[in-house]
Amino acid sequence: MPSSAAPPTANSFFAFATSVWPHVRRWGLPVFGIVVLGLLASHAHKVDWAGAWQALWRYSPVLLLAVLGLATASHCLYGCFDLIGRHHTKHKLPRLQAWAIAVTSYAFNLNLGSLVGGVALRARLYTRAGLDEATIAQIVGISLATNWLGYGLVAGSLFAAGLIAPPSQAHIGADALRVLGVGMVLLALGYVVACAFARGRTWRVRGKTLHFPSPQLAVVQLLLSATNWALMGAAMYLLLGQAVPYGITLGVLMAASIIGVIMPIPGGLGVLEAVYLALLSGSVKQGALMGAVMAYRALYYFVPLAGGLVLYVLLERYAASGSGGRSS
Repeated sequence: MPSSAAPPTANSFFAFATSVWPHVRRWGLPVFGIVVLGLLASHAHKVDWAGAWQALWRYSPVLLLAVLGLATASHCLYGCFDLIGRHHTKHKLPRLQAWAIAVTSYAFNLNLGSLVGGVALRARLYTRAGLDEATIAQIVGISLATNWLGYGLVAGSLFAAGLIAPPSQAHIGADALRVLGVGMVLLALGYVVACAFARGRTWRVRGKTLHFPSPQLAVVQLLLSATNWALMGAAMYLLLGQAVPYGITLGVLMAASIIGVIMPIPGGLGVLEAVYLALLSGSVKQGALMGAVMAYRALYYFVPLAGGLVLYVLLERYAASGSGGRSS
C-alpha cells in the first residue's frame, strides 16, 4: 500500500509555494494588471464601432451556424474534462450528470469569472449531487490542469515557432517569447513525465490528499484540451474570413484568454476586443476585426450561457428529486 506521506523535498516546495503565493496574488497580479490595462487603453480610442456593426450584419447565416457548431463542439468537449476527473476519482455519479455539471460551470465561468463558474458553481452542483469535498477538489483540480496544460502545449508551440509577434508596447522581444514558449511546452510534457514517475503516490497540499493520474490519462488530458483550444481558434478563424493565418489567429486568442484570466473583469469584457485590436489591427480592418470579436463573444459566450442556465435548472431539479445523490 503506497505511503501517504510526500517526500520532504515535495513538502518543502509546496510549503514555499503556499507561503509565497499570497504575496504574489496581492502585489504581483495587480501590478501586471496595471501594465496590461495600459497596453489595452493605448488602443481603445482606435475602435471603429460603426464599422464593427456593419461587419457583423454582413455575416451569412451559414457562416454563423458553422461557428456556433464549433462553439458547441468546444463546450461539449470541455464537459469531458470532468469525465476525466470521474475516471480518476472513481466516483459513481452518472456520466451524463458529471458532463452536464462541467458544461454548465464552463458557461458561467466564461461570463462571470472562474471563481463563480469554475469553482463555486461546480462545487455547489457536485455537493448537491452527494460528492464529498475532497472528491470535488480533485475533480476541479483535474479540470483546471487539463485546460491549462493543454493551453501551455498549444500556446507554447505557437510562441516557440515565432508565429506571434508581440506589440512594441509589451516590451518583450520575439526571442524572449520563443523561450517562454519552449518553457510552456516543456512544462506540459513534464506533467506527463511526472505522472509516470509519481504513479501510485499521494501528495498532501494544505491538508488535501492529491493523487497524480496515470500517464495515459495525462496524455488524454493534453489531447482533449489541445483539441478544445484548436476548436476555439477555428471559430475565430472563420469569423475573420480566413484573412489571418490560423496559427496567428489561434495564438492571439490564447494571448487574450490568459490576459482575460488575469484581469478581474467578468467574462474578460473588453479584454478580448482590445488584445485583438492591439495584435491584428495591422492585418485586418478595424471594423471587420471588431465585428468578428463581437460575433465570437455572442456565439461562444452568450448563447452557451443561455444553455447553461437551462442545464443548471435541470441539475438543481434532478438533485432536489433525490436522484442525483447516488455517489457511492
